[in-house]
Amino acid sequence: TTLSGGQLLRVRRGEAPVTWAEARCPNGQLITVGGIHLVCDSAERAIVQFDRTGSRRGELVNGQCARHTVRCPNDLIEDRHGNGFFTDSVRESGRVFKVGKDGSQQCIAGGLDYPNGLALSPDQSLLYVAESYQNRVLAISLNGKPAPTVLVWAVLPGHRSGKPVNNLPDGLAIDAEGRVWVAHYGMSAIQVFSPEGSLLASLDTAFPLTSNLCFVSDQPHRKSVLITGGYAEPGPGAVLMMTVDM
Repeated sequence: TTLSGGQLLRVRRGEAPVTWAEARCPNGQLITVGGIHLVCDSAERAIVQFDRTGSRRGELVNGQCARHTVRCPNDLIEDRHGNGFFTDSVRESGRVFKVGKDGSQQCIAGGLDYPNGLALSPDQSLLYVAESYQNRVLAISLNGKPAPTVLVWAVLPGHRSGKPVNNLPDGLAIDAEGRVWVAHYGMSAIQVFSPEGSLLASLDTAFPLTSNLCFVSDQPHRKSVLITGGYAEPGPGAVLMMTVDM
């Protein structure tokens, strides 16, 4: 997705990117088990649905969720049961929402300082949330009764300037060993944490602004990772492939 470009691009190996669909300000996206594309559009304050051809088919969420105003949907993820989770990225009063497969809606965390990227633990008992302006990753226990429990799971390395804007954890991904990989937006890095929350490695991405990542190949001791990022705001940006032995 290209936020200011308003495009969802399709990239095939050996081919130039082409426009697959258009939206006002597309951000996080996923393809559901059923093949529906869901895209967070912060300009519309909506999660927009597209079919397999890139045609718009309505909205999953539009302006409100669980009786709360949605202001800036940012990232989203789906569990193995078809339930969706998304972040509403607002300073100091951000929220994380759950939209059940049955259409139910729930705010599972609030009062967050710009919740951003999301990832699920391998057993899907924990939802990890990047809380950008606190420079940390939270863990939400999804087995909590009657309400989910929110804990500080890891604090990221801080920029030497001490300015929060130079930190900002963004996208998250989980590898086959349960390690949490964090796109550290202002630090030009991917931070890799053990399943217990200990920092294992800081990987230089060469992007001044590192926004997101996903695994293309996730083999023991060798990972191929697609990384998105930019060289300035609002651009230009790029996508790179990094292969990591670890």
